Formats: sequence, C-alpha cells, structure tokens
Amino acid sequence: MSQLTYEHVTMQFQDVTALENVSFTLESGHIYGLLGRNGAGKSTLLSLSAGWRRQTSGRVLLDGEPVWENAAALRRIVCTSDGNLFPSMTVEKGMRWYARYRPDFSMDEALDMAGRFELPLRSKIQSLSTGYGTIFKMIVALASNAPFTFLDEPILGLDANHRDLFYRLVVEHFAHNPRCIVISTHLIEECAALLDHVVVLHRGRLLLDEDTEQTLSRGYSVTGPAAAVAAYAAGRSVYGEQNLGGMTTAYLEGRPEGPAPSNLEFGRLDLQQLFIQLTNDSERRGNTK
Repeated sequence: MSQLTYEHVTMQFQDVTALENVSFTLESGHIYGLLGRNGAGKSTLLSLSAGWRRQTSGRVLLDGEPVWENAAALRRIVCTSDGNLFPSMTVEKGMRWYARYRPDFSMDEALDMAGRFELPLRSKIQSLSTGYGTIFKMIVALASNAPFTFLDEPILGLDANHRDLFYRLVVEHFAHNPRCIVISTHLIEECAALLDHVVVLHRGRLLLDEDTEQTLSRGYSVTGPAAAVAAYAAGRSVYGEQNLGGMTTAYLEGRPEGPAPSNLEFGRLDLQQLFIQLTNDSERRGNTK
C-alpha cells in the first residue's frame, strides 16, 4: 500500500509559520477531505506535496523516499493547481501536452469527461471562465490516474449540475482506480458523503486526523420545535444549531440516551457543523492538537 507521509513538517515564510510540526499519513484506497479555514495551511501543504516548495524542516516522503526534487515520486502525485501549465494552448492540445508528463494519463478518459461537462476543446485555456478553468484542471488531474491525486477547491465556479457531475466522476474514477484522492474544499456539506477520512488543519497545525465515521460518532443531531429542542439540549454539550422558522436542529456531543421524545427526531452529526465547532473551540482555547 502506497503512503505519502508528512513527518514533523514545518513551513515558514519569513516571519509567518504556515505549517508547524505537522505529522500524518495519506494512504492509497481512501478519499480524504483536507479541511481548514482560510489561512489554515492547506495550500501550503498541497504545494509541498506536489514538490513546488521545500519545507523548512521535517520530511515529505512517498513510500519512504523524499518528494523534493524526486522526478520519479512526483510523477505519482498530481495536484489540480498545476493544470494550467499551457495557458495559451487550446483545451485539447493542452491535454495532449499534459499527457506527456503523466505516464498513466488517459486521453480517452479526458475527452469523455470534457464531453460530459461540455468543455469546449478548441477554446484557449486562458480564456476559459472560472468554472470551466476549474473543470479543465479537474479533468487533467483525474485523467492522470496518479496514485496520489489532490483536488484543490475542485468545485470553484461550478453550477449545481456540474458540481453533481463532479461528485459522480470522483466516485466512478475511485471505483475504477482506488488510489488516494484528497479533496481540499470549504464546501464541506456537499462533499461529506464522499469522504472516508478527514484531516483538519487549523492555524498551521494538525487539529484532526481520523476516519469520517469516527468523527461523526462524536455526536448526533436533534430536530424538532425550537422550544422542545432547547429543553432537550439544556445541560448537554452543544456543537451548534440551525434554525428554520419554528424548527431547530441542534448538534450535540456524545450519543443519544434512549428513544427520541415524540416531538423530536434524532439524526447523524453534520460534518460541517462539527468542523465549525472544532475550529471555533480551538480559537477559544488558543491551541490545537
């Protein structure tokens, strides 16, 4: 099983520490969610993973070999941010040139995905809209079939139909080639169903690294009339809540005790609400894992 390992990785830019002593491992056969607020260090981590920058200290290793200045390792890692290498070319020509740098790139898959998205093959890459620029980068990343595929904000500028198609394509490609796919996104609620493992960065440090099911087992939701939910939640630890009209959904820590009262409904914890609460709690405590 291939592994991409981060060992005590620190990255500094003059007086700014973008990552601090970050250690965790990505493995093939999983779809990871790389989550974090703005400035958490996600983009820096991606740049180190793709070999665009070298960490200040620590190590980034692919199956025990350093990634930095290692051409053999970097051919096995792809990140959507490098999908604009040929901006003056047309979409189709850019794909064909891109394929030269990726030994497992499938032009058939790329053209099929372009057709499904109605991506104009004769348009220049630099003239694409934000949404179609995102689609182009996503297509070349998935079609590369790299063992480690990083999708950085892969639904930026996409409408609802294209976002739905993107999620279906990820599932299809993972089923066909169960490699390591890492989705870095702010839209947690939409992609939560895809993720079997979550990694949360906060202020440059590792806050969470665990299976999604383990994360969601931290609590549960309670939905019902606002007054009834408030009465039930009294004295319990509340992650957060959502209100719509006279109905409320509260997200609680722990497990429900006994059956739900007749006017309330128990449900699963919401990953996005948990993420918000964990990062807010970390802000209040002033520390991270």
